[in-house]
Amino acid sequence: MKEGESRKRKRRRRHNNNGKPQDQESYQSKSTAKTTAKKHKQDTVKNNEHHQTSAAAASAKRPKPSSFLDKMRARLSGGHFRMLNEKLYTCTGKEALDYFNENPALFDMYHSGYQEQMSHWPELPVNIIVKWLKDHSPSLVIADFGCGDARLAKSVKNKVFSFDLVSNNPSVIACDMSNTPLNSSSVDVAVFCLSLMGINFPNYLQEAQRVLKPSGWLLIAEVKSRFDPNTGGADPNKFSKAVCDLGFAPVSKDFSNKMFIMFYFKKKEKQKSKSKEIEWPELKPCLYKRR
Repeated sequence: MKEGESRKRKRRRRHNNNGKPQDQESYQSKSTAKTTAKKHKQDTVKNNEHHQTSAAAASAKRPKPSSFLDKMRARLSGGHFRMLNEKLYTCTGKEALDYFNENPALFDMYHSGYQEQMSHWPELPVNIIVKWLKDHSPSLVIADFGCGDARLAKSVKNKVFSFDLVSNNPSVIACDMSNTPLNSSSVDVAVFCLSLMGINFPNYLQEAQRVLKPSGWLLIAEVKSRFDPNTGGADPNKFSKAVCDLGFAPVSKDFSNKMFIMFYFKKKEKQKSKSKEIEWPELKPCLYKRR
């Protein structure tokens, strides 16, 4: 009897409560643990891959800090340029001179924006004028009204008087272009390269007429849209007539460039007394669009 009970107890110890052998239970437990660990590892890898993919996508969408800041600086610079550009087109030369004298840094800001705008032009009018001058005598004395960075003076062998509102260069004379320090009949060529900007631009041309020698040249390059009557611009023939009434003779004009036009005049040998008021056409401001 005791022997039978002992055998029963041994059999019970070898089985679990469900009647399964203990070694089988241990094996299944270990197998289940391995499967769970493997699945957890796979889920972890998938989660990591998902996070990495999401992070990479977010990083790709986010602009690089330096690129973003450069774009913001360019946008701010462009906004300042357009404001200053409009200011110059809608005030007198004297007002513009006073404005930049109060804050010369604005002049640098304006010219930085101007150069950025010019970088989009396929051809620059100053290069046309430089070529014209190189085809003529290097002994000709030149007055560059609204010289900017004085590129004209740097590009030719001629003696050049460079005028603008602010002088950041020893060769540039800061002044109101309607009142330069030049003597009358002292220069051979007067140049206005995109610089008939003030509302009193006729005064600039009157000053050019004063300082030019008889038979001296007047070269004008201007934005083409300012002389397109179909879009509110001035009639180029009326402008040419007004310049002739000032004491010049027309030589030629060039409308072949899509961005700007060129006028070539010569000062008449004999000047008539000014008996009537000259009718100058209005030159609309050249306002650049946001890029």
